[in-house]
Amino acid sequence: MRSEQEVNRAIDQYSDMIRRLCMIYLKNYADIEDIFQTVFLKYTLNDTEFKTSEHEKAWLIRVTINACKDMLKNFFRRHRVSIDEVIEQAAVSHNDSCEVLEAVLTLPQKYRNVVYLHYIEGYTVPEIADILKKNVNSVYTLLTRSKQILKEKLGGDEDE
Repeated sequence: MRSEQEVNRAIDQYSDMIRRLCMIYLKNYADIEDIFQTVFLKYTLNDTEFKTSEHEKAWLIRVTINACKDMLKNFFRRHRVSIDEVIEQAAVSHNDSCEVLEAVLTLPQKYRNVVYLHYIEGYTVPEIADILKKNVNSVYTLLTRSKQILKEKLGGDEDE
């Protein structure tokens, strides 16, 4: 573990570079600060003796890039939506979907889970099977049965 003086020196010397590099990848101030902390935490806990300041700088750059890429690959980052979009969608579809939402909420839990994950969150059936630790065919069956139940409750067309 590095000394406090050594970490403070590295922060003073490389903080602007780290933030600029993060900005190129992330374009979000909160994420930049998260990566900044991650990089310097790794630096603090790493016992590697750097041969030169260029070696140290290269190490910090590599760690920063890897941390940014990891954040970009993060499942929750890929599947997030801005709050403005959610509010806008809710305002437009609130009246139309109220009856459907009430019908979905009356489904048994096992059907509710797959309907929510598939239609609301947008997961594929194999992803749902993995999340719920169920067989893929079981998830297909649950989705089919839930559609039948909802069709009966909502009076859907027989041709669908």
